[in-house]
Amino acid sequence: MSTDLQGRIALVAGATRGAGRGIATELGAAGATVYVTGRSTRAQRSEYDRPETIEETAELVTAAGGRGIAVPTDHLVPEQVRALVERIRAEQGRLDILVNDIWGGEKLFEWNKPVWDHDLDNGLRLLRLGIDTHLITAHFALPLMIERPGGLLVEMTDGTAEYNATHYRLSPFYDLVKTAVNRMGWAHAKDLAPHGATSVSLTPGWLRSEMMLEHFGVAEANWRDATETDAHFAISETPRFVGRAVAALAADPERARWNGQSLSSGGLAQVYGFTDLDGSRPDAFRYLLEVHEAGKPADTTGYR
Repeated sequence: MSTDLQGRIALVAGATRGAGRGIATELGAAGATVYVTGRSTRAQRSEYDRPETIEETAELVTAAGGRGIAVPTDHLVPEQVRALVERIRAEQGRLDILVNDIWGGEKLFEWNKPVWDHDLDNGLRLLRLGIDTHLITAHFALPLMIERPGGLLVEMTDGTAEYNATHYRLSPFYDLVKTAVNRMGWAHAKDLAPHGATSVSLTPGWLRSEMMLEHFGVAEANWRDATETDAHFAISETPRFVGRAVAALAADPERARWNGQSLSSGGLAQVYGFTDLDGSRPDAFRYLLEVHEAGKPADTTGYR
């Protein structure tokens, strides 16, 4: 299907790296004007202290064929988010797509720790970064989006609602955040439907983000070398794959059929026919259930 988004205005909140950068780039490739936000800029880094910046993301959007506009924003500060939306209103007069991808928690959660063993300050900060930021952004941005029918809100999370309902996600803090964002997509759908807008939650599969590649000591060019460490990494996907999922949703004139649903990049690829950069269609959550958790040897045949 066509993913022509010429003339459409998007805000990807949390677009410095990872899924947010991939989504912003693919919206740009479809011709959209994309406002990209985050706290890491060329002038100042966030506590992540990583090299990726929102300026780089904006340049990728423009190079892909759209127009990227970087706006430094801390989505925990209501006045900064208000100013961001007021700027979009003044410059564009509309907002067609809002992607809430704000996160910032990779250095805060602890694997398989009960609440009494997990660092409390880090856990509570995780809740603020993963939940409060999404609500603050929706509070200010959705009134602009609903001024025209047809708007799309995408709440980015980790795990579908179905998967998360039966799987404990690392710790009570992480589990709560990722489950809450799925519910948030469902709840916003109830409020947006009367205005002709659509809300979904969306998860990538095993994402080859900058930090994940670094964890395995590989680059995108040789990512398959990481399968020597974890053979199941063979099902992983680039951030552009979930970006193509968002672009397909935004371009679908019948996207309201998805309102309130919890979706995955792999699942949507089966519907819309888009592929990852290598031409494959990794279906990570089906693979996790049917291969990884079933104790079978790593084999992506039929899953990408």
